[in-house]
Amino acid sequence: MRLLIAEDDRALGTFLMRGLEEDGHEVTMATDGEMAMEAARRNLPEMAVLDLNLPRRDGTEVLEFFRTLTQDLPILILSARQEPETRLRCLEMGADDYMQKPFSFAELRARCRALLRRRAPGLVLRQGDIEMKRVERSVTRRGEEVALTSKEYALLEYLMLHRGQPVSRATLLQEVWNLRPDAGTNVVDVYINYLRRKLHDPSISHNDEGNGAETLTPLIRTVRGVGYTIGAEAGLGA
Repeated sequence: MRLLIAEDDRALGTFLMRGLEEDGHEVTMATDGEMAMEAARRNLPEMAVLDLNLPRRDGTEVLEFFRTLTQDLPILILSARQEPETRLRCLEMGADDYMQKPFSFAELRARCRALLRRRAPGLVLRQGDIEMKRVERSVTRRGEEVALTSKEYALLEYLMLHRGQPVSRATLLQEVWNLRPDAGTNVVDVYINYLRRKLHDPSISHNDEGNGAETLTPLIRTVRGVGYTIGAEAGLGA
């Protein structure tokens, strides 16, 4: 999930960013209100953790701006302000939750998960007999859990989010691995094969699987000369 942290205390912001990245989230940090608003304009996050005492633009201004972009973005206010009227004002302006500093990171993590489950769209992705729960970062096929590494999960998530669309190798290099699109590496093809084996994908033969893979619906398809896709049938080679 894409998270945005707006926190002027760089040390605290870095602590939050690293902790949430360990949960598998893609985290952007902004140290002032203008940066937070620009980050949201460029790429709308799926959740925001927002301090109120921000330079350049106060946190309440940023909150108001976020709500002009969308009503669906879960927003958690994290502030040292303790006045009940401040908490009330933020909730009335559209914040979903309010935590006071100092705080427990375990509680913040739990509140983030609760907000994501309750508000964020696209938390569960499905294609055929594949189900991906993005908050829990779990994948099942026919109800059986599939253990994936962080990069395998990120690759499958990107394809699932763009299902029905051919995705090029260059795009996957840039979006999943943060590499230049022209990087001379076959890492995409290698990880596609990893996914196919773990998912028992019948689009390739598994001489060593023997677990009924031939009865499963093909999931990842090769688009000749382009890359890969999920959920498209016509004109694609296996």
